[in-house]
Amino acid sequence: PLSARPQPKMAGAGRVWRVGALLLPPAWRLRAPGRAFGAAAGRGGSNGSGRLVLGAAFALGGSAGLCPAGRERLRKMESSVPFLPQLPAGSLQLTLYQYKTCPFCSKVRAFLDYHGLPYEIVEVNPIMRKEIKFSSYRKVPILLANAGSPLQLNDSSVIISAIKTYLISRRNSLEEIVSFYPPVKTMTEQGKEVLEYENKYWLMLDEKETKRVYPAKEVRVEEMKWRKWADDWLVHLISPNVYRTPKEALASFDYIVREGKFGTLEGLFAKYVGAVAMFFVSKRLKKRHRLRDDVREDLYEAVNEWVKALGKNRLFMGGKQPNLADLAVYGVLRVMEGLEAFDDMMVHTNIQPWYQRMEEAIQK
Repeated sequence: PLSARPQPKMAGAGRVWRVGALLLPPAWRLRAPGRAFGAAAGRGGSNGSGRLVLGAAFALGGSAGLCPAGRERLRKMESSVPFLPQLPAGSLQLTLYQYKTCPFCSKVRAFLDYHGLPYEIVEVNPIMRKEIKFSSYRKVPILLANAGSPLQLNDSSVIISAIKTYLISRRNSLEEIVSFYPPVKTMTEQGKEVLEYENKYWLMLDEKETKRVYPAKEVRVEEMKWRKWADDWLVHLISPNVYRTPKEALASFDYIVREGKFGTLEGLFAKYVGAVAMFFVSKRLKKRHRLRDDVREDLYEAVNEWVKALGKNRLFMGGKQPNLADLAVYGVLRVMEGLEAFDDMMVHTNIQPWYQRMEEAIQK
């Protein structure tokens, strides 16, 4: 097994860790309390208490969510998916800028871990964000990749699609592959201008490569559909569930503060004031996304919808091995590990067998 060890600091970087395969103990089996975290919509204010509270919330990925609970263990991956070539040592150098409590960062880590790609982690302070001051793109995850020349990749789904394409198709440079995912400015329903990325659920493969990865057109369509579903729907169910009650909100923020990059006073303030604030914000999120009074029912329904789509004859949506949809859904759900919402989900849905298979697949 590899071990986590501090690396020399990069310019503008915080604490850097070298990661082999980032694995998580099955916290849902241990039922450890308060070992995951939550998120809210929007960015922090300009300063003062609002900035602290919303900064903590922003640490969780902008529009929703938590990240994996429990202590991380490091173990070298034994193999990649069958059709992927073995990368030469040092041919792809990766640094992930993240909030540990972000579901979108969790998706990226699940992808990198499953494919056995070594990477470094820089934990970003959610309030000042000085670690990403080099970037005009102010969200996480950000992945710095060097496959001969340095390159910045933004947006979790773009990162996953671009790196997956690079692993399969060595005809194009990573820089050329990233150019296939251009950012486009769009307006939200609230009138806010945001960047969206075209083609972000597509792998940019030629006909021969596509047939090797996707034996039938329906396989590709299904994978893209459920990757988008994880981003557009599943992730929005996390915050209302983990902040459902004051007790659950406090448990979530307790983990945010312990595992995030906060100063002592920042952490104390964010934990107690943030928990109260996010309890009320979760009610607004429930209304915005038209959830039921008992938000657990929406979570259960969504999870069982995923299980139904898997069917009875497949280990994973990808068949014998997880595909990108499996990794996306797993990455989002595992952020609740250790919280009451996660335990309830395991008891009241049929997700457990698939979830356990996902853990084992990543460990192998």
